[in-house]
Amino acid sequence: MNLLAFETATERCSVALLSDGRLLERSVLAPRRHAELALPMASELLAEAGLARAALDGIAVGRGPGAFTGVRLAISLAQGIAYALDRPVLPISTLAALAEQAPRVADRVLALLDARMGELYVAAFARGADGELALCGPERVATPEQLALPPAPRWHVVGTGWEAQSERLAAAWPHAVERVIVAEARWPEARDIALLAAPRLAHGDGVAPEQALPVYLRDKVAETQAERAAKA
Repeated sequence: MNLLAFETATERCSVALLSDGRLLERSVLAPRRHAELALPMASELLAEAGLARAALDGIAVGRGPGAFTGVRLAISLAQGIAYALDRPVLPISTLAALAEQAPRVADRVLALLDARMGELYVAAFARGADGELALCGPERVATPEQLALPPAPRWHVVGTGWEAQSERLAAAWPHAVERVIVAEARWPEARDIALLAAPRLAHGDGVAPEQALPVYLRDKVAETQAERAAKA
């Protein structure tokens, strides 16, 4: 199986290639340079593996949530390559990919991405007996005050959201913050997009390029001048 993966929903630009069990990746923190970097990184990986694009079996992509322009870019890249090659696309949740970076001992994982405007993209996961993480409830966008820490002995938190909103989260969870273990993982990576997509591709679960759609969780890109003035 040869699978190319893109993840550009955050400030990190990440591309990975899973080729017959071998995982290659390029990942760099490069805000506003994703459009410039992603395709050259993909070409480098294919050259390193000695593969032509025609040898790809599918394209995996981080479908969001995340930065609007970054999510659109990844979807567009995946759709364009998949159309050209007549290959399926495997859309994968950015938050699910982020959660994969939690320690394997973590039974409960909370993926928090900074959504700007004082909000967070949030998803909670529980690890099953097979060791895989399963989504608990829907992904959502919310303020720290709107979030209640679900009951569990402890939660491993991954993503940029904790750093961005730690004071507000601590205030919102005054009797539960001691159950939070903050992991070092901050950014979703294409390698996890590829690893999550591979079993789905093997089972024929890919979609046609036009059916690979972004997930934003909200329609609003930025605050109005009046909203910014009110906060100030």
